[in-house]
Amino acid sequence: MGRYHQGSLAVQERVGVRELAEHVGRSIGADIRDVAAAFLAQQPHLVVGAADGAGRLWASLLTGAPGFVRATGPDRIRVSGGLPEGDPLAGALATAGTRVGTISLDPRTRRRMRLNGTLAVAPGGFAVAAEQVFSNCPKYLQKRQPLELVVDGPGVVRRGDALTPGQERAVRAADTFFIATTAEADGVDASHRGGMPGFVEVLSPTELLWPDYAGNAMFLTLGNLAADERAGLLFPDWEGGGLLQLSGRARTEYGPGGSRAVRFRVEAVVEGLHPGRLRWSTPEYSPANPPHRGSTTR
Repeated sequence: MGRYHQGSLAVQERVGVRELAEHVGRSIGADIRDVAAAFLAQQPHLVVGAADGAGRLWASLLTGAPGFVRATGPDRIRVSGGLPEGDPLAGALATAGTRVGTISLDPRTRRRMRLNGTLAVAPGGFAVAAEQVFSNCPKYLQKRQPLELVVDGPGVVRRGDALTPGQERAVRAADTFFIATTAEADGVDASHRGGMPGFVEVLSPTELLWPDYAGNAMFLTLGNLAADERAGLLFPDWEGGGLLQLSGRARTEYGPGGSRAVRFRVEAVVEGLHPGRLRWSTPEYSPANPPHRGSTTR
């Protein structure tokens, strides 16, 4: 897999960061270095993005005792356990050859690591052969501390094709979400978006809008969306432990002065309260978060 595909290159050119992106992109490799392996071994959760059997893209959360994700070689990780029954990616993560994007985010330290590759089935879990491994800066990550592990839960509690009023409130209150995108042959990527509560606008029960803040100049997410509009969003309820998963299509809107926003159309909704979930403290907001002033484009 190349460092960037045509979608990312096109966005980098449009925004005027092609040279910077080429420099930053040198950090992308297929090797899991010792510091990355040590980081993974400390984490209690992993976000995985993939397509389900119908081709819809989702982002899901796996949890476990630290060590449930570990590097087993220079370009391979092993994940023990799986997703609860009813999670939209439960089947995909039990199927060899599934293209996956993963992100491990540590709210305690504001560190994050992404690893994208191809899944292999393994006893008691799965493995991922890495094709892209890299870390991101701590921008827009809220700091939190783990409080308790909750071992009971009904699993999936609601499915639909539009947001309920309660789900709309949860999205408006969110300071963090994860997004899975794809460019078909170039695989799947899972990334993070953060900001002050309200940075994600609910325009209707089937339409969201959020600003695209300045990041690492790679434009992997927007590049994927330029090639394929499918996207999966995951909104974690950090304090309660619930999960809100959305699948749909997204497109980037370019506004005046270099502003950008992403408009997302909801096609499927899954709300869950899974066993083995962590509850976290209230956040210490990132100093990089811009004040929320509403959207920049409509």
